[in-house]
Amino acid sequence: MINQSTLDDLSRRVRELVASSPAQDVQRNVRAVVGSALQRMDLVTREEFDVQAAVLARTREKLEALEARVAGLERGAAGGPPVPVDSAG
Repeated sequence: MINQSTLDDLSRRVRELVASSPAQDVQRNVRAVVGSALQRMDLVTREEFDVQAAVLARTREKLEALEARVAGLERGAAGGPPVPVDSAG
């Protein structure tokens, strides 16, 4: 039967072998290349994206309200029936 120290020694040798293998070096190099490429892409975080999406949605709402207000004012200036303009916008 194999004793515990033999198993520990075998486990240690396998870990050392894996740590020094070319596959480990390839994995490190691939991670470095991918990480470098992602940094150069100037990407934003999901949080930053969500904040900007919310700002854009609010801006669209304000733009639509202003467009409706301008259309109402133009109709009123053209002699058409006056259109109530919401002054809260």
